[in-house]
Amino acid sequence: MDREEKEYKERKKKITNLIYDPQYQPLKQKELGYLLGVAPEERKEFVHLLKDLIKEGKIQVTKRGKYKKMEIETKTGVFTCNQRGFGFVSVEGEEGDYFIGERDMKDAFQSDTVLIEVTVADPKPGKRKEARVIKVLERGITHMVGTFQQNKSFGFVTPDNQKFDSDIFIAKKNCGNLTTGFKVVVEILSYGDENHSPEGKVTEVLGHKDDPRVDILSIVKAYNIPTEFDESVIHQVGQVPGEVDTSKFMNRKDIRTWDTVTIDGEDAKDLDDAITLTKNEKGYRLGVHIADVSEYVTENSPLDKEAKKRGTSVYLVDRVIPMLPHQLSNGICSLNAGCDRLALSCIMDIDFNGKVTDHEIAETLINVNERMSYTDVSAVLKEEEEQCKRYKPLVPMFHLMAELSEIIRRSRHKRGSIDFDFPESKILLDEDGRPTDVFPSMRNAATKIIEDFMLMANETIAEEYYWQEIPFVYRNHENPDTEKINQLRAFLENFGIYLKSTKDEIHPKEVQKLLEKVEGTPEEPLISRLTLRSMKQARYTTESAGHFGLSTKYYCHFTSPIRRYPDLQIHRIIKENLRGNLNKKRIHHYEETLSKVALDSSKTERRAEEVEREVEKLKKAQYMERHIGEEYEGVISSVTAWGVYIELPNTIEGMIHVSKLPGDYYFYDEHTYSMVGERTNRTFKLGQKVKIRVKEVDILLKNIDFELVEEDEEPNE
Repeated sequence: MDREEKEYKERKKKITNLIYDPQYQPLKQKELGYLLGVAPEERKEFVHLLKDLIKEGKIQVTKRGKYKKMEIETKTGVFTCNQRGFGFVSVEGEEGDYFIGERDMKDAFQSDTVLIEVTVADPKPGKRKEARVIKVLERGITHMVGTFQQNKSFGFVTPDNQKFDSDIFIAKKNCGNLTTGFKVVVEILSYGDENHSPEGKVTEVLGHKDDPRVDILSIVKAYNIPTEFDESVIHQVGQVPGEVDTSKFMNRKDIRTWDTVTIDGEDAKDLDDAITLTKNEKGYRLGVHIADVSEYVTENSPLDKEAKKRGTSVYLVDRVIPMLPHQLSNGICSLNAGCDRLALSCIMDIDFNGKVTDHEIAETLINVNERMSYTDVSAVLKEEEEQCKRYKPLVPMFHLMAELSEIIRRSRHKRGSIDFDFPESKILLDEDGRPTDVFPSMRNAATKIIEDFMLMANETIAEEYYWQEIPFVYRNHENPDTEKINQLRAFLENFGIYLKSTKDEIHPKEVQKLLEKVEGTPEEPLISRLTLRSMKQARYTTESAGHFGLSTKYYCHFTSPIRRYPDLQIHRIIKENLRGNLNKKRIHHYEETLSKVALDSSKTERRAEEVEREVEKLKKAQYMERHIGEEYEGVISSVTAWGVYIELPNTIEGMIHVSKLPGDYYFYDEHTYSMVGERTNRTFKLGQKVKIRVKEVDILLKNIDFELVEEDEEPNE
């Protein structure tokens, strides 16, 4: 914590201590300031302090403007609405949400920051904590995407977001020339009350709901992800040269003669990492060379502010929404083959046990020999004749990469690193954006090589800057919660598997052993998935708290500055340090700003993940809509109180509602994660194979409903 922040907290504490003093009587702002000796030049900050304390639920202000202590237990959190009329509030740093009944929601809407009064703090087992909303502190949603409906004297918009359960009234003057059926973005002017609907005005028309690809754009807009760059950004991009003038960078380490390759997916255009590799009598010299984006995206410039706001590139099934304009991400920043490029390199000496014995971090000049795809490298490693002939000069290096990758992977495995190898969904679309196929996409040898090399560079950089004690942005993955590990342990005992852990924590090596134990068994997908769900989400912080999944004390994101803001941020710090420019003033600057960078980057990462997930769900629903009535074999991937989820071999998941399970009344057994028949004792459990029929698809909700096909059932005609 920096000095100014510490002083601000102390001043807040001073105000709180006074207001909570037994002798204190409620005072107005001016009287309170006089009592605390607030100087005229300090009044503005004093008002901010009082507002912060009210927002935090520490104090309250009466209708007469007098400040007094809170007489009830209050907390600040984010409100989530449920379609069935109630809601939940999540409080940062607390496990478990607070249930908010329909009568206790006040005028809170989805994603609002609210002040709540805790009514049930210590619930009975199996029950939730409860609270009521005192007031809305900040609106979380100011714009909404929906479908416009025209009436004679007004219009209204039905929101796509099902958690926003009210149509938005649009006055005739705000309707323009719109007709029914258009997807629009609405600015909310009024959130309404018990007697009035929310009111808004149309700010953007996305296209007709039946137009190709408007469906994905609607999701993107709903999450407030910018899709265009403003004039100031475009102007700055116009000042960036199209090619590198090497005469201006002769002070850099020139490694253009080294054999260098990029290895990416076939469709990738933003190539931000390149590899060099040689072998000697002591081991290997691995060079991980990362695009030097910070040379063109300078701090606090329009480009930098826009990149910080976006936080990350968003990869959707039919498009990429880049963090940086294409002129940079696909142009001068991309490590295109045959072009001189600026890089920030981490060159590591690695022994035959996979340990980094020495390393150099340097600003470099590189020139990539070949732009390789994962498929091509995988073919070379399989010694396919055509590819080996085509890339003959580089073939020895690719075999060397596979050799070193195996050593690194073995070393990481030895310390307890966990490798969740779930297939990703690959969705193919036709020209109109309709899904034509969905199938699993597995990692091959080449993707694992790049993954191993990037992980090693990220660890090396993080450890270097941890010990230099320089302000930095780390990628942390905290230990799992004790409660979730206990739930996992209880579930595993159903399979005769016992998870070793201390009372408060588990070592990643035990999770690794568990995954090895179930490898190749019918239960593997299920146990792997449940184990993954028991883990916490990784996030960015300014403290190096370690990475549980990788079983390492030091980790950061260094290798993707074209598409991730934290990487770009730490590149600036590294370069300032290399150039000897990290003076006290700059260190103080980073101490003040990096916490917000880390927090905002974690938020934009979550936002991107949610959009990617929603688009994938939509396209899967559209695909299955054309397969209603067809039968498939699948595996039960999740069991909840409301139904059984089944995952098909093509990665698509659908649900059989509990009321639709045949032959009995079923109840959910939370101890065994299974659905059990009351009379027959028939059980549906995780990992069980079942045959299903596609019954119904709801495109708006992106839901796919299945029904069970019994063995003695007559086949469809």
